[in-house]
Amino acid sequence: MQRSEIKLNVLGEDGATAPAPGLSVLHRHGAGSGPKAVLGLDVVSDVICPWCWVGKRRLAKALTLLGDEADVRVHWRPYQLNPAMPKEGIDRREYRTRKFGSWEYSQTLDARLVAVGRSEGLDFNFDRISRTPNTLDAHRLIRLAEGSGVQDAVVEALFRAYFADGVDIGLREHLVDVAASAGMPAADAERVLGPDGGVADVLAEERRYKGMGIEGVPAFVARGAIAVSGAADPRVMAGAFRDSAGGGEGPPAVASGAGTT
Repeated sequence: MQRSEIKLNVLGEDGATAPAPGLSVLHRHGAGSGPKAVLGLDVVSDVICPWCWVGKRRLAKALTLLGDEADVRVHWRPYQLNPAMPKEGIDRREYRTRKFGSWEYSQTLDARLVAVGRSEGLDFNFDRISRTPNTLDAHRLIRLAEGSGVQDAVVEALFRAYFADGVDIGLREHLVDVAASAGMPAADAERVLGPDGGVADVLAEERRYKGMGIEGVPAFVARGAIAVSGAADPRVMAGAFRDSAGGGEGPPAVASGAGTT
């Protein structure tokens, strides 16, 4: 899980397969008889959190495991790991050396995530990333994408652009290009990324989730409570979602996994 930076930073972009890369906002199972329950699922994440990309893949597997037991509606919610990050971002090597004490140790952490990513069908090309960006604008874009019906595609495109292609997603022109590649009209992206568009809404939403006690991501919230903390095993996720949807025995409990920042 990636933990947020209350002062400067605590963890940041590190820590510790899915169907098609995209996960539909409305994930339906079964045909004819219809699902047994409808469950709204808020995925609280940051686009520079590698465990969040891993968690996205494991979520897709968990929903497949649920079969026709639930109709899960997925929504992506904001969390800034580095809320005090300068608007222009920071040189990644400088940032991670300062955070972890040495560049060599930082590379050891990266190597571990490369191996985890490979097992999930994800390409973490950390050597292509030159800057650690401010992600507020990316979250503004994700919020807009929900209303356009392409939120999951935009989230996936942002993860891939940053981690696989090394794109600086702190730059607005790059965000517009990424959004357009995911099916959002470039004009819409440019509008929301104008002066202060959607900033207050994103920050208010982020405060709400932090107020629930979320200190690291990814976190999966169902029925107003944290159902899963971290990029847990898909079977663990499926069980937690089943309980949240009312299909399990006993009161829902928070499930966790090694994969949080």
